[in-house]
Amino acid sequence: MSEQKVLVIGGAGYIGSHVVRALLQSGFAVTVYDNLSTGQKINLFADAVFVEGDILDTVKLEQVMSGGFDAVVHLAAKKAVGESMENPQLYARNNINGAINIFNAMVNNGVKNVVFSSTSAVYGLPQYLPLDEKHPDNPMSFYGFTKIEIERVMNWFSRLKDFNYIALRYFNAVGYAADGSIKGKEINSQNLLPIVMDVICGRREKLLVYGNDYDTPDGTCIRDYIHVEDLATAHVAAIKKLLTEKKSHIINLGTGKGTSVLEIIKSVEHVTGKKVKYEFAPRRAGDPSVVYAKSDLAAQILDWRAKYKDIDEIVKTIWNMEEK
Repeated sequence: MSEQKVLVIGGAGYIGSHVVRALLQSGFAVTVYDNLSTGQKINLFADAVFVEGDILDTVKLEQVMSGGFDAVVHLAAKKAVGESMENPQLYARNNINGAINIFNAMVNNGVKNVVFSSTSAVYGLPQYLPLDEKHPDNPMSFYGFTKIEIERVMNWFSRLKDFNYIALRYFNAVGYAADGSIKGKEINSQNLLPIVMDVICGRREKLLVYGNDYDTPDGTCIRDYIHVEDLATAHVAAIKKLLTEKKSHIINLGTGKGTSVLEIIKSVEHVTGKKVKYEFAPRRAGDPSVVYAKSDLAAQILDWRAKYKDIDEIVKTIWNMEEK
């Protein structure tokens, strides 16, 4: 049997480069399609083909999609929650229009399988915990709305065309490949752990902790932090499942375990031996007190479970990247 070919859209980015690494290690032939707006050339692997292009460029997309791919991984959405509320036009164009461009190019070129990078932000405020895939979708940000709309478009394509998808709803992606093979740090991350690292490395004066009066043991928000290597192996498992079963699914990817903001700070201080300068600030509107995943479906359908569960172990992979 010939090598199976996968097109990774956004494969030079933070999560994308880890997915490409995992696919190459699993014996897939990989092509990366990326506009390098947040992706970096330093994250490209010599064993993967690189095509510079944008998901809004329909001509270029059609050209690259004609390469006879067995599956596509779509990781090219914009993902800053705050920015999506200030500039919904940008998010509508890039996330929704861009995804439709990808799906149209797939159908036009007979590419039948896609793994889509979705988000736990589709759920909104938890009505119960842990969050499973049956939880109502009620996004509180335009970013979350774009992701649920893309899932709905995929659902219609799967009903009307020879088109199969697995939407992977990530919780909080963190960490770096432990072997140091990913060379470029995530650009301009708005997430907690990269900001904490900015503080201890002197790139930021202090961390603002939004709210210390939540109904949690230490008063700060609790989130489910999933290591990016675990995310990457889930993508490989999803592609293998699509290629053998040709059924569509929506699947959570989390650890099923929550960690508070103050616990993250303590872990960083423990791993690095440095103090994190922080102060409390008022709560942000719409921040739930606790969010963590139920990932039983990932275990059942993909035979996948998160390997990184210890927060210190996760923080070590980030600190190793900083020290380099």
